[in-house]
Amino acid sequence: MSPSSRVSPDARAAMVAELRGLLGERCTTNPALIEQHSHSESWHPPGAPDVVVFPDSTDDVSIIVRIAARFGAPIVPFGAGTSLEGHVNAVEGGVSIDFSRMNRVIRVSVDDLDATVEAGVTHRQLNKALANMGVAFWVDPGADATIGGMTATGASGTTTVRYGTMRETVRGLTVVLADGRIIRTGSRARKSSAGYDLTRLFVGSEGTLGVITEITVRLYGLPEAVAAAVCAFDSMEGAVRTVITTMQLGIPVARIELLDEVMIDAVNRFSRLSHAVKPTLLFEFHGTSEASVTENASDVREIAAEHGGGDFQWATTTEDRARLWQARHNTLYASRAMRPGGKSWVTDVCVPISMLAECILETKRDLAASSAFGPLVGHAGDGNFHLNFVFDPEDPRQFEEIKALNSRLVERALTMGGTSTGEHGIGLGKMHYLAKEHGADAVDVMRAIKRALDPENLMNPGKVLGPSTEQTKVTE
Repeated sequence: MSPSSRVSPDARAAMVAELRGLLGERCTTNPALIEQHSHSESWHPPGAPDVVVFPDSTDDVSIIVRIAARFGAPIVPFGAGTSLEGHVNAVEGGVSIDFSRMNRVIRVSVDDLDATVEAGVTHRQLNKALANMGVAFWVDPGADATIGGMTATGASGTTTVRYGTMRETVRGLTVVLADGRIIRTGSRARKSSAGYDLTRLFVGSEGTLGVITEITVRLYGLPEAVAAAVCAFDSMEGAVRTVITTMQLGIPVARIELLDEVMIDAVNRFSRLSHAVKPTLLFEFHGTSEASVTENASDVREIAAEHGGGDFQWATTTEDRARLWQARHNTLYASRAMRPGGKSWVTDVCVPISMLAECILETKRDLAASSAFGPLVGHAGDGNFHLNFVFDPEDPRQFEEIKALNSRLVERALTMGGTSTGEHGIGLGKMHYLAKEHGADAVDVMRAIKRALDPENLMNPGKVLGPSTEQTKVTE
């Protein structure tokens, strides 16, 4: 039993016996699997569940939740374990629901440009299933995250600037509530005025309101023409000003990613590339014809030149583009490789595009004045960027320095009208910024919603709204 588990040893034994009666070998207390499900990619301390279960269907999840509720055991959904703010850490023990067996693509409609999948399907698995259909699922967070996890955290990624986040992509959900009831939200229609928007309520709720088991998502047709390019800049300000001007002029880009010189150096070493070690933008253009793509790329190239950008280095083949974006997606591992044995603390903020240059330049000055190693990478077209800190977990001074840098970054973003997290979510790491961002009254409304849907606080407790005592607190 986890040291912080709510469930007593006798209740745990009875609960595990009942779950095994339902699931057989799909219910386990194997120490290796318990450890695997106690953490993700985040820096937060692990939290071990009491038991791990592997459902095959929404009905399985409903029964699992009903059993857990009778024993007062928390429910913690687990996808691919790639989250960065401790979402899957079972900080109060309980039942970790692993969705790896619920990985079926239920339905695809090319005519309606939508698909329904189980929560354990990853975005790459879905796109593999869509191969040769002329359509794609475009939310691309880098890691091969599950679509259930992406929905729960409101994820986005490199293509968000053109295709939107999970909040814009999800059309409907199947959700198991804290008492085991199954509800379905939204529809396959392009729009609806029918009742409260429950779909948006659960998207980004991080497992604290219910367990998402099926998702209907929007698809897009594949572009007729694609071009990608790399452009290095003499200064970070020039790179960011290029992004801002491109967005303000409404030039359609599919991806516009920013890497500082520290990250470019790490990427070159890790992915065996040879880009100039300077602030760099990675572009991708999608269009209905080669002519439209060429026109958009030419416009951006002129903007870049005005701001100190060098020549565009083109990735002309499908293989070259795949290699370029794989290198971008491997920035977490490239950063770690620069500090062998180090632990990652990846943070993100998002600001209005007009404030992006000021926010990044102030952040770079903060980093320069510190001893911290924190390469910068961002979905610059969205005003969203990350610091990939790597630190020695045995050196508390390094941890405290990064903690202070992270706090200043978040405070800076909030002062500029931004958010404490553009896509990673609140999880365990950014709970104390929520009231600063939204106000105490708004957080009280969130707590009221939480109490209404989960009165016993069983759904991923300790996340988003604070410890259990905070989540269930009634406003006087």
